Amino acid sequence: MGKQKILVTGGLGFIGSHTVVELQQAGYDVVILDDLSNSSLQVLDRIEKITAAKPTFCQVNILDKKGLNELFAAEKSIAAVIHFAAFKAVGESVIEPLKYFHNNLLSLLHLLECMEEFEIKNIVFSSSATVYGDPEELPVTETTPFKKALSAYGSTKQMGEEILEKTSAVKNIRAISLRYFNPVGAHASSLIGELPLGVPNNLMPFITQTAAGLRRQLTVFGNDYDTPDGTCLRDYIHVVDLARAHVKSCDRLLQAGMTEKYEVYNVGTGNAISVMEMIKAFETNNQVKLNYKIGERRAGDATAVYADVKKASQVLGWKAELGLQEMVTSAWNWQTNLMEMATVL
Repeated sequence: MGKQKILVTGGLGFIGSHTVVELQQAGYDVVILDDLSNSSLQVLDRIEKITAAKPTFCQVNILDKKGLNELFAAEKSIAAVIHFAAFKAVGESVIEPLKYFHNNLLSLLHLLECMEEFEIKNIVFSSSATVYGDPEELPVTETTPFKKALSAYGSTKQMGEEILEKTSAVKNIRAISLRYFNPVGAHASSLIGELPLGVPNNLMPFITQTAAGLRRQLTVFGNDYDTPDGTCLRDYIHVVDLARAHVKSCDRLLQAGMTEKYEVYNVGTGNAISVMEMIKAFETNNQVKLNYKIGERRAGDATAVYADVKKASQVLGWKAELGLQEMVTSAWNWQTNLMEMATVL
């Protein structure tokens, strides 16, 4: 039996590229779909350097139904799809909700329609801890009721999960939703990492770019939350650990391990780390001083969200292995390597 083929939408992005690496190293054949709107074609070569295998690449916007159909027609025997391709900036989604509803929901609908047409039965969905809103009880479990989403991004993840749950109930589709918490860090090779186009929306790339002098100052959005140091609490997870959860999910889908047609897992560490704790850990472990200031709260931010991850450990057979030190040092190594590569170029 040959390698099983996985289609990864948004496969050149931050989480997508790390997942492609882990999939290839686990013995899967990978096809990447990406429109390069928030990624770079250079990542494809870097994946090949890490794995000694170049994935098939198709530049397609997932909203282009004709292009998506052509991809499925050309790539025979796709065993499963991992769906990353979506707009993901929480703050922007508060300001431009229609942009997020249109892109994130229509892309999932197009994908599921093509999967049905080409008889592809398995999908792993990139969900998010934002589905929990601002929860009343912590840590959140997979059965914690959704609160009202604080952003349009969070709403699209809630709706995406509902689309998958209801579709899998009546169609020949099995789905796993992975509710990510806050991915940070980079591959140990420093060849791939988080590289947002324009001003970063996530904490870690803003930290690394400020440390590198690319950003004048880091703003901490609020220090008056009901937390030990007044800054928001989050469950940060190393992106390589997160990528490996997708491999475990594909294994479960393709090895007849599913007990339900639709399953959901929290993917985090279970540890609550504040924004200030992350800043201090970065400074201490990398011996770098950050220029930061305290600013106003940002719309769409919950006070605290962190995970109960027992289900992922007991059922999916996955747990996070990389800690805070690996998160902050690998992120900084990636940033410094980026600057060195830019100097050579």
